[in-house]
Amino acid sequence: MERFIYTLVREADWRAAEAAGAYAGSADDARDGFLHFSTAAQVQGSAAKHRAGVPDLRLVEADVAALGAALKWEPAAGSSRPGLFPHLYASLPMAAVTRVVALPLGPDGRHVFPADFA
Repeated sequence: MERFIYTLVREADWRAAEAAGAYAGSADDARDGFLHFSTAAQVQGSAAKHRAGVPDLRLVEADVAALGAALKWEPAAGSSRPGLFPHLYASLPMAAVTRVVALPLGPDGRHVFPADFA
């Protein structure tokens, strides 16, 4: 079982979430009825597939133990990607967030993850 999970959030949306005390999600999250998260092994692929070229992205790390029963592990709908993805059926409380890191774009247009990222 994973200890931490990750979501990708635009900077302005993250600032609004900090002011509100919780992150309620993106338009995609609202459409699907849950917040999309990834494991450490999945998040770079998710960034490349779903957030390619987004210049103001934040990598938000959350503690799985702090999310309780609202966190479900499910296959990605309509995807051939293997494995289960963490989906949060609630807003993300700031108390569950353990780290927020800017993801700049590299020269190749892909997001640059921190050197210490698994």
